[in-house]
Amino acid sequence: MKLPWLKSALETPGPITSVHLDTTRTDPNAAGELEARWARMRSELSSSGTPDVILEQIEETVLAPSPVGGRNGRTVLATDAEILVDRVLAAPPLQESAHRGDHPQLLPLMQLIPFAVSQLLIVVDRAGADLHLRAPDNPSIAHGPNDLGEDAHVEGGHDELHKAHAGGGTQHGWRGSNFEARVEDSWERNADAVASTVERLLREHSPDMLMLSGDVRAVGLLKDALGRESRERVIEVPGGTRGVAFDRGSFREELVRATEQFVADRQQDLAERFHESQARDGASVGGSAEVAQALGRGQVEELIFVTGNAPAGIEELLRQSLLTDAAVSALPEDAAGIPEGVGALLRWRDDSTPSNSIGSMTGDSRRE
Repeated sequence: MKLPWLKSALETPGPITSVHLDTTRTDPNAAGELEARWARMRSELSSSGTPDVILEQIEETVLAPSPVGGRNGRTVLATDAEILVDRVLAAPPLQESAHRGDHPQLLPLMQLIPFAVSQLLIVVDRAGADLHLRAPDNPSIAHGPNDLGEDAHVEGGHDELHKAHAGGGTQHGWRGSNFEARVEDSWERNADAVASTVERLLREHSPDMLMLSGDVRAVGLLKDALGRESRERVIEVPGGTRGVAFDRGSFREELVRATEQFVADRQQDLAERFHESQARDGASVGGSAEVAQALGRGQVEELIFVTGNAPAGIEELLRQSLLTDAAVSALPEDAAGIPEGVGALLRWRDDSTPSNSIGSMTGDSRRE
């Protein structure tokens, strides 16, 4: 993932105060526990030299109720004069941290990159659809603000929706067939209207996930109305109903399961891509020294590190990656085959690029 919104914080002269905090409030005691943890952090930061005026601003930010529900976190980066970054996180940091130094502390934030998934959820019926957008800066699809505006609801405008006769009986003969044909035509035209909006939103927002739920017949019609590329991206999630989808805990759980599976599949794909590039001898490098050299030459397209197994110099590697517009991705701690827990996919290589492909690496276990 590319993180251009962090670059200005990296280019700002220090000292920089970095706060990474679990701001989840899913039980009655959470608010008090959060205040106690922040109080300890504030004391440490004050002792390190962070001015009280900035600590007051950070406190107001992290103790305010989060705009999203469920488990979440917050990252705040600040100079002694102003807050540079205030980010609501889709998951709590793996380890809370408060730090003051010449540069922002990045690792607690970068470890959560896999969870920064953007999603477009479509809940359809035969009249239209409700659409919900989740973006990295709005990480809750169920509780966060929906920034789609007028596009949050699509009504097809064709209202021959029910095949049953108005009097409760069944239509017969050619009139019945004609009526049913008009109903089917209404459903299809409504699906076309939804598909048109969806295709436009995909172009405008480029979400990672395209999820679809709702009336079974309407789901099928919408998939038929979408373009091939969009149709192939659809992830069906059972249990959604327009207007009340998020009122059902079972549907929210299905969304979580679908998202977790998507994240796991994407991490697996990334690990396989790195291993394949290592086997090809040239499309990637592994190990902290090799990655640092590639970063210094502007070769890195994407930095990859293993959560819980990154080298001691990972903060500098992360900083250099972001400053050179490289993407950064995190793999789970059980990911194997990444030398020293860090590697890089390259933009280009030449004869002086270090080679440590699988075929040329020694059996030194310290490299894995």
